[in-house]
Amino acid sequence: MCEDLRNRIAINPKDLSVMVYIPAGEVEIGDDARGDRPRHQVALSGYWVGVFAVTNYQYARFVGQTRNRPPNESNWTGAPPRWEGLRVPPGFFDHPVVCVSWEDARAYAEWAGGQLPSEAQWEKAARGPKGLIYPWGEGWDPGRCRNSASSGREMTCAVTGYARGVSGYGTYNQSGNVLEWCADWYAGDYYPRSPAADPAGPSEGELRVRRGGGWRNSDADDFRATCRDGRDPKFRYGNLGFRIVRTATTMKFA
Repeated sequence: MCEDLRNRIAINPKDLSVMVYIPAGEVEIGDDARGDRPRHQVALSGYWVGVFAVTNYQYARFVGQTRNRPPNESNWTGAPPRWEGLRVPPGFFDHPVVCVSWEDARAYAEWAGGQLPSEAQWEKAARGPKGLIYPWGEGWDPGRCRNSASSGREMTCAVTGYARGVSGYGTYNQSGNVLEWCADWYAGDYYPRSPAADPAGPSEGELRVRRGGGWRNSDADDFRATCRDGRDPKFRYGNLGFRIVRTATTMKFA
């Protein structure tokens, strides 16, 4: 079922996310920098991943239908919420939703018929078929993503921004704009004991994985597709959003 779906684009019917198919196969994870070691090979099943992070518009539909709490509070004043009560300010409907906890993100993903990506799935999509360190190549280029030097007062940008920074699979803003929640519990020593196929992270923990540099970040290392760290799953702030994935077998076509 994998080969005939290669490079396919589909629309997730529930939330209208544009999704791209990532074929099954072995992929290198990690790059031996900082805590992202050792670099190792894992086999991943085929899956669909959101081309874009979930937007304020999509999340507003979710809140309206489920009465889930709106993302209008932040745990950190340095990265404030975008929403004002139940309202998204004009001009920001196509920006990534922020100030969502890990539970908020998971609830949305399940409502949309999918799940949050494992960190291995997230990294494979970000590195593209060539396994690059940054989505666009092997070297840091601040002009290819939203970061602290380009964010200005607007902070986030539209999820369609920075087309020169897309990954080889066509995903946008996996470096820059906002960091993104992944499904896994975080453990700094997980890689040496990671299973060889479809790793899903530790069975328990205190932090959840987040990936990708955001608009507040300035260190080139933070934007590497291989960079990993963890955050309290209850934490909500204006530099952290998410995208969804779906398995190859659950994605339906009209």
